[in-house]
Amino acid sequence: MRHNLLRQRISMKHTLTRSALALIVSLAVLPTTHAVSKAQQWDYLQPDRDQMIASLNVVELLKRHHYSKPPLDDARSRKMYAGYLKMLDPARMYFTAGDIQEFDRWETQFDDFLKAGNLKPGYSIYKRQLERLDQYLDYALTELSQGIDKIDFSIDESFETDREKAQWAADEQALQDLWRKRLKDEVLRLKIANKEPKAIETLLIKRYKNQQKRLQQTRSEDVFQAYINSFAQTYDPHTTYLSPDNAENFDINMSLSLEGIGAMLQGDNEHVKIVRLIPAGPAEKSKLVAPADKIIAVGQGDKELVDVIGWRLDEVVKLIRGPKGSQVRLEIIPASNAPGDQTSKVVTLTREAVKLEEQAAKKSILHLDQNGRKAKLGVIEIPAFYLDFKAYRSGDPEYKSTTRDVNRLITELQKEQVEGIVIDLRNNGGGSLQEATELTGLFIEQGPTVLVRNSDGRIDVLADEQKGAFYKGPLTVLVNRLSASASEIFAGAMQDYHRALIIGGQTFGKGTVQTIQPLNHGELKLTLAKFYRVSGQSTQHQGVIPDISYPADMDINEIGESALPEAMPWDSIKPALKPSSDPFKPFIAELKARHDARTDNDPDFVFSRARLALTQRLMQDTTVSLNEVKRRAQYAKIEQKQLDIENARRSKKGEDLLKTMIKEDEDEHVAEIEKDKTLKPEDDAYLAETGRILLDWLSLAPLASRQ
Repeated sequence: MRHNLLRQRISMKHTLTRSALALIVSLAVLPTTHAVSKAQQWDYLQPDRDQMIASLNVVELLKRHHYSKPPLDDARSRKMYAGYLKMLDPARMYFTAGDIQEFDRWETQFDDFLKAGNLKPGYSIYKRQLERLDQYLDYALTELSQGIDKIDFSIDESFETDREKAQWAADEQALQDLWRKRLKDEVLRLKIANKEPKAIETLLIKRYKNQQKRLQQTRSEDVFQAYINSFAQTYDPHTTYLSPDNAENFDINMSLSLEGIGAMLQGDNEHVKIVRLIPAGPAEKSKLVAPADKIIAVGQGDKELVDVIGWRLDEVVKLIRGPKGSQVRLEIIPASNAPGDQTSKVVTLTREAVKLEEQAAKKSILHLDQNGRKAKLGVIEIPAFYLDFKAYRSGDPEYKSTTRDVNRLITELQKEQVEGIVIDLRNNGGGSLQEATELTGLFIEQGPTVLVRNSDGRIDVLADEQKGAFYKGPLTVLVNRLSASASEIFAGAMQDYHRALIIGGQTFGKGTVQTIQPLNHGELKLTLAKFYRVSGQSTQHQGVIPDISYPADMDINEIGESALPEAMPWDSIKPALKPSSDPFKPFIAELKARHDARTDNDPDFVFSRARLALTQRLMQDTTVSLNEVKRRAQYAKIEQKQLDIENARRSKKGEDLLKTMIKEDEDEHVAEIEKDKTLKPEDDAYLAETGRILLDWLSLAPLASRQ
């Protein structure tokens, strides 16, 4: 939207990548030195003139151009201060109560510091964190050098893993006790993950020494970026400062020639987390990785894996990126693991550029036997909202786009005499706004498709100007948590026009538009507009709520706009569409009742509900035992619950039961992928159920209601 809103790519891929690369990940990422006294070793970290000017420019740009234009006052200062402390010490493992008391004198002054270009208080806090992290690494290495067999795992004590709201340690002695428990917990996790004592010692010593080396390489720019982002991200999570290096990385990531694994990454404390898989990318096609998986090591080809816990996100991205055709190995902790389960697996991916044609929409036929009759439905899967901009701009009449492809696929499905169509938008992270608008136009007579409210309050209405709908038949739209941005615009329009039943999971909730502003030093990505549905409802934060919901296939507290700190709120404006009768409303209750009756005993739906309930229950228990016998008993209990859930599904599907929760290796997985290629649309439980709901609607609604 820098120059032309209709040309703006609004994909979650872009915005999350930009945001993610701008983040300075926490604690264990930050670096140190040792020869000098603790009080002086970080004195070389000082702000320079370029950074001071850049900070003043950031303040002015946010004041003038950010969508919400909140005042820079004491309230924002408090928010920035809290965010900065959380960024540097999210687990409250480094600062003491005394440190916080010392820093508190600045709590309401950061607004004044920023207006004056004074960066020194931010540098002082950062240096204190470096000092403490250095101390922790020294402590951990000293303890490990004595051998982990010296650690007593028979003592009955516990460790709080979620310390975001914990009390700050009273003093350095209390802090060291926290460090002792943290190290003990880390060792115990690896023991339970079946690593040998010597291997654990080697791994952790190597990891901590590597972190010390990285600490010694801390640059003034690292401090500046963290400090300015603690300010920028009080506005919203997508407003971020990009250092010169990260700005370059961002440009590379936005290039169509990007060659990597096709995954959007984000810093998550000392880990790097996969946020989304790009359709048709190496990661997505492999079926070996999933959103919320954590990357803990990266290897080039058959070379040794490099432990990346505690690395900055941009550095991990550099390791993963490489020449087309080359292989990269990732050691990951799957998101499907129980909380605290450090069992990992190594996957091998071949780097390649994602080709437009591989993201193209495709069709299939869904054959269902419903109430004694055979039915045939069309399915159109849309992985992304794409447009070949180069061909489009050059006037090529055969340019490739989502709308043109879907138009052709509908024609082909109609020739096959399908009774209705399912548009599958699962995992579609967005793309071209122009395509979201034009695709909407295939299914409505005419009218507005999306509203864009700018920072000055002006509302631009994008509309389908062409009279007449291309397809007027029965329609459902299938979405999930990873349906984002342009997907939400399309799904929201279909819901507001009462043109389709929306089925599946609550969507991502990415309803803002960003632009890049160059600075004298680095760049600023800032939010300057917000999307609204034609009903006047924002897609921001809340996303699109389905008419009929399916069990979530991932934890919405981990993935989604609402999971991001300082996410802008949902709101509404004046609708652009007059209210009209909803043909679905009289039948929703009956449709839900029939859906519930079918899925109450459906093995895949029962499995999804049970797994989600178990995960949510486990996430609430953040205190772990540091007694090995008790901890292993805890893990065994969790694993048994997971096994029971899996075997209940297998039993109902007539499959062999598992004796243990065996982690699959790559060879087994490759075989599973080959098997999946032979699966029919009917084998996808969510897709098949969506088709059955559509058939229920056709059986319930009079013909007039379907028009």
